[in-house]
Amino acid sequence: MSKEFDFKSREEDYSKWYNNIVEKADLAEHSAVKGCMVIKPYGYSIWEKMQSALDKMFKDTGHVNAYFPMLIPKSFFSKEASHVAGFAKECAIVTHYRLKNDEEGKGVVVDPNARLEEELIIRPTSETIIWNTYRGWIKSYRDLPLLINQWANIVRWEMRTRLFLRTTEFLWQEGHTAHATSEEAIAETEKMLNVYADFAENWMAVPVIKGIKTSNERFAGALETYCIEALMQDGKALQAGTSHFLGQNFAKAFDVKFASREGKLDYVWASSWGVSTRLMGALIMSHSDDAGLVIPPKLAPVQVVIVPIYNGEEQLQKISEVVNKIKKALEDKGISVKYDDRDHLRPGFKFAEYEFKGVPIRIAIGGRDLEKGTAELARRDMKTKENILQSELVQKVEGLLVEIQQNLFQRASDRMKAGTQQADSYAEFKKMLDEKPGFIFAHWDGTTETELKIKEETKATIRCIPLDNKKEEGKCIYSGKPSVQRVVFARAY
Repeated sequence: MSKEFDFKSREEDYSKWYNNIVEKADLAEHSAVKGCMVIKPYGYSIWEKMQSALDKMFKDTGHVNAYFPMLIPKSFFSKEASHVAGFAKECAIVTHYRLKNDEEGKGVVVDPNARLEEELIIRPTSETIIWNTYRGWIKSYRDLPLLINQWANIVRWEMRTRLFLRTTEFLWQEGHTAHATSEEAIAETEKMLNVYADFAENWMAVPVIKGIKTSNERFAGALETYCIEALMQDGKALQAGTSHFLGQNFAKAFDVKFASREGKLDYVWASSWGVSTRLMGALIMSHSDDAGLVIPPKLAPVQVVIVPIYNGEEQLQKISEVVNKIKKALEDKGISVKYDDRDHLRPGFKFAEYEFKGVPIRIAIGGRDLEKGTAELARRDMKTKENILQSELVQKVEGLLVEIQQNLFQRASDRMKAGTQQADSYAEFKKMLDEKPGFIFAHWDGTTETELKIKEETKATIRCIPLDNKKEEGKCIYSGKPSVQRVVFARAY
């Protein structure tokens, strides 16, 4: 790797390695507000690619976008008991609406006469404000289903933060849907889980396990929480998306009823689902290496970078004429290309920069390439190089982008398979966690008491009960009580 970067390897310090990539690849940095981040242009451009792909997937499944206030009356939270209990410790509260100059001339202070009649919560999630709004939108079965998505920012007060993975403010989308029957709402919940899994695997190149959360890990206010769980390179799990069946809880809390075809009044059934900028963390930790960031081609802001190697302005001009034709031909195929002809940086520095930023393909063209009609093509995932005829470049790049996408997914799938184990005793379970962490399938007696004891003693949690689980008689690794299936344990972010 390049000497320009003082960089920790994954083996030396995984946490430091992750932070190095986020900061030195210009993805994000810590802000002046403790616990919050600044997403830099390069990082935000990756998020925009994610957002664009997901937004199309949502719209293709019949959803539309809307926007709701970020300030929520505190009284709304008291209407759904489990919801407020789940978020109470993370809420930021607005109490006043005005500042004034300090009488001693030491700056500004809160004006005590400008206290709000009702305090406002900065949204940690939007179920309450949205369901209060839906009361005015839903009157009849003709108004259903209501399929709404919102792209927004969220504030959850965090004590320990890490860029992208856990910050006080983050970006996300949240879907909130209303249905006439429980069957429709459950089908919606499962459909959106499959959308998330599709995006994770086919866009992010990250394999996931689809499953259901235990009652202890369930979203506050939900009857059932579905999730996708991914395995990072250090053997820790990352929850990459959740989809919740809310039943009629919020409809009852906010009195949202509809007249059925038979003229009967009933409460509507609901789902909510969301993914956040935490996906950026999953992307980084799934594919990156000790040379920096690795981005799957489908999410790369720049899929191909072209670097000229020249002596003098005249040669640069000749190279640029060739490059501009190649660039246009690639762009005509829908491929994003950057031509880096900055004259104050050496080619070697540029190579190191784009390798660190994870650009999937790098093309170099020099004076000899002009004579031979060739170019050097390097792929980031394998760190291999080859010389190729310029006339074959476009077709080669098209195929290579597909190949790189598939290779990254296969590599991550192989790693997940290698990192998945089966434990039949508590001693074996603890040994696996310490010596070879990853997904551990083990029997559990189904009680919250056992789940919390295991978490307290090992820091491992039940990530999910897989949807495709096979029923299997056994004994709980902790209590020895009967169990009908294995669940997925792991230490997690």
